[in-house]
Amino acid sequence: MPRSNAVFKESYNRALAHLEQAGPGANLPSETGFAERWGISRTTVRAILERLQSQGLIEWEGRHKKVLRRPERAEYFCEEETRTPAEKVEQRFMEHVVGGDLAPGTVLRESELAREFGASPSAVREFLIRFSRFGLIEKQPNRHWILRGFTRDFAVELFNVREMFELRAFEALLAEPPASPARTEFVAMAPEFQRILDDIESAYLDFPRLDERFHHIPLDLLGNRFIDDFFQVVSMIFHFHYRWNKAGEMDRNRDACREHLAIISAIRAGDTDLAQARFREHLASARRTLLLSIQWDNAPD
Repeated sequence: MPRSNAVFKESYNRALAHLEQAGPGANLPSETGFAERWGISRTTVRAILERLQSQGLIEWEGRHKKVLRRPERAEYFCEEETRTPAEKVEQRFMEHVVGGDLAPGTVLRESELAREFGASPSAVREFLIRFSRFGLIEKQPNRHWILRGFTRDFAVELFNVREMFELRAFEALLAEPPASPARTEFVAMAPEFQRILDDIESAYLDFPRLDERFHHIPLDLLGNRFIDDFFQVVSMIFHFHYRWNKAGEMDRNRDACREHLAIISAIRAGDTDLAQARFREHLASARRTLLLSIQWDNAPD
């Protein structure tokens, strides 16, 4: 398994988080258990275990795998390295829109975007076609793309659908046994959120990627292809902040980290009513943040 592979690096970071949560002396799951939990091949799992062993993080002999120490922050791959080529196109597109403060009606040309992003024209075209289904960009017949406005009404509609899906998914997570892979992975994210809180000024930009995983773990339990497709666009809009005011991003991410930790704490305590209440509060906070922070094209003067 090539060490430059984004899937390997993302999964390796998740393995480090698992070690941090488990602590020295803990035994690790089987290779099959890791593969099923993270949706990766056993070949990738073995590559991860080999690296963990070479770094002195685990002791590995046959089926015996024991944690020797907790990982240090420097041992994690940086966020940019864990992104697939498709994710990098998504990121560059949203940065292009936000950074350029592009107005509705702006012309977007595939060839120009491909050169700017350092990506193939086909990768850019595939992304634009997928993104266009939600009405934020539109293809002119036999010509270029046009950027459409992101209105307050659109944001409210988007969040209403997101809320329905997420509440159903969170109920499914709470219905899982405490030792299930999904519940275990969910609560194991606590040290990662705490790390960001402890070093918020330099680590707050790590939050969007982690937040995306936090919300996807429950959604993956539903196994619904329509929800999966919808949340690809939700992630782009909410995490790359379409027309977003970046001034308060650090504070927003700090507050969201605290909300996530409160949810995880309630789950650990076995208080499902409190966990649901805190999750609803988190969604309400996310809605307020979105509506207050975006620079609306249709906002009154």
